[in-house]
Amino acid sequence: MEKNRSRKHKFTLYLSDDEDRILNAKYKMSNMRSKSTFLRHMIVYGAVYDVDYAYLREYNYLLGKIGGNLNQIAKRINETRSIYQTDMDAIKAEMDRLWKVQIAMLKKQPVIEQ
Repeated sequence: MEKNRSRKHKFTLYLSDDEDRILNAKYKMSNMRSKSTFLRHMIVYGAVYDVDYAYLREYNYLLGKIGGNLNQIAKRINETRSIYQTDMDAIKAEMDRLWKVQIAMLKKQPVIEQ
């Protein structure tokens, strides 16, 4: 055994064919990097949840667009010492889309564009 190993206690477990099949299926669904990590997580927390954050992609995309727009507006204000209504309208439109996405996420419904 390696001297600096943090996990020093070996655990051996015998499973039936069905139990092994169930364990392997649950491990694969967990998307964890190793079966050992999966089993340790199950021992400590009692459950493993695979959360899909794909629905946040549009939300993050819109936040990025708003940030980019704000940077462009700030640069233009610094250069010209004035602000344009078209810039403000663009920000308002992006904020409206962002609010629709956020409300849809909270309701767990698809975003409907108008």
